[in-house]
Amino acid sequence: MVKISSKIKEKIKELPESPGIYKFLGKNREIIYVGKAKRLKKRVASYFQPGRAHDARMELLINEVRDIKFICASSESEALIYEAGLIKDHRPRFNVDLKDDKSYPFLKLTVDEKFPRIVMTRRKLKDGAVYYGPYVNVKLLKEAVSFMKRVFPMRSCRNMRKKVCLEYHIGQCAGPCEGKISPEEYRKTVDQLRAFLEGRKDDLLKDLKQSMKAFSREHEYEKALSIKKRIEALTSVRELRDQSNFPMFGELEELQSVLNMKNLPYAIECFDISNTGGGLSVGAMVRFEDGKPVKASYRKFKIRNVDGVDDYAMIREVVRRRYSRIKSEGAGPPDLVLIDGGRGHLSSAQKEIDGLKVNTVVASIAKEFNHLYSRDKRYPVKLSPGSRVLHLIQRVRDEAHRFAIRYHRTLREKKVFYTGLRSIDGIGPLKEKLLLEKFKKTEKVQKATLKQLIDSGIGNKTAKAVYEYFHATHDA
Repeated sequence: MVKISSKIKEKIKELPESPGIYKFLGKNREIIYVGKAKRLKKRVASYFQPGRAHDARMELLINEVRDIKFICASSESEALIYEAGLIKDHRPRFNVDLKDDKSYPFLKLTVDEKFPRIVMTRRKLKDGAVYYGPYVNVKLLKEAVSFMKRVFPMRSCRNMRKKVCLEYHIGQCAGPCEGKISPEEYRKTVDQLRAFLEGRKDDLLKDLKQSMKAFSREHEYEKALSIKKRIEALTSVRELRDQSNFPMFGELEELQSVLNMKNLPYAIECFDISNTGGGLSVGAMVRFEDGKPVKASYRKFKIRNVDGVDDYAMIREVVRRRYSRIKSEGAGPPDLVLIDGGRGHLSSAQKEIDGLKVNTVVASIAKEFNHLYSRDKRYPVKLSPGSRVLHLIQRVRDEAHRFAIRYHRTLREKKVFYTGLRSIDGIGPLKEKLLLEKFKKTEKVQKATLKQLIDSGIGNKTAKAVYEYFHATHDA
């Protein structure tokens, strides 16, 4: 029977709901087991649940635990790196031994090259490179590599090219092929990556902070800012209650895979329409880069050419206006255009994009079922509630919706949409909306017959007041 001490219960309460590594310590303070978790508290607590069935080996482990230590990580993929290193260094007796087996991949750092590369491999050779691992979870390892390339931009090409490639432009390579970085600076980045891979995160952060201060003193603010972003990436911990912080590692890559995109969706622009009937309609666009909002690039649109409530036509108008202007300015389009809506909204936007010959991918997300539509897929992708792709898209879509609603409210408060109908006895916001939904414009309300006004649903008495108001004014 499993015995759980009060000390262990208190330790579990102190664990955070974030990714990381947990270490079970024995009676001599030695590490007897190391594990990784997406949620530390939930994972560790699962071992000690009363009544849970355990095999003999697991029951023995739990009865020998005297203390619990943990290391927070920015993601489960980062935790994977730390887990493998700790197991290799401490050889905890309750962990399954990881041997240099071809079935598990390694990370290879080619330190013998002038500008080293970080690559995945299943062969560990005596070639002067430094190897890390092996790692049992290939998917998480790929996420970790993607994160490392963003934080520690290094080349991945087998042979040095003559010109920078796409990886340089998306911030995943420092561009040594064109001399964008000196060998000394590049080597510093390699040393920082090694500290990260070897679990020396505290030393790494200390070194980065010193470098940032040094660059600031020398007025090299661009380099100081780059180091600051590196520090932020390494210290960010994903809070499960807040999806608006630093992007979860690998989510852009997953979205790229879901939509079969050639390029990483580094830049995403999302459109939303806000209207309350009639001519009271606006469009809004938000822009995200690397999973984060770029508010200086947000755009507002007053709907000019659409009468009544026609979301498809409004989407066509704002998409046409946005990318016509981009083309005229000679600016590049985003990697992905995201539309709030279903298949019809997607088709409307796609038609304009095609007509303008803009080279980008278009997708739409339907709120009700979280279905993601794209031209290349016959059926929508059904995103599960906990998927990282859905979390990313929801952040972008919700920001577009918030921005559109705020813009619409601002214009209403400034009476930009003033119709004059509320000056009539009995007409308030609700009945004004009913009239505009029925007649589309104030001019058509003015020309309506009494019967048509009654049929609009505003009531006989109010309909008569509206009719007499306009006709009396006209007769005068």
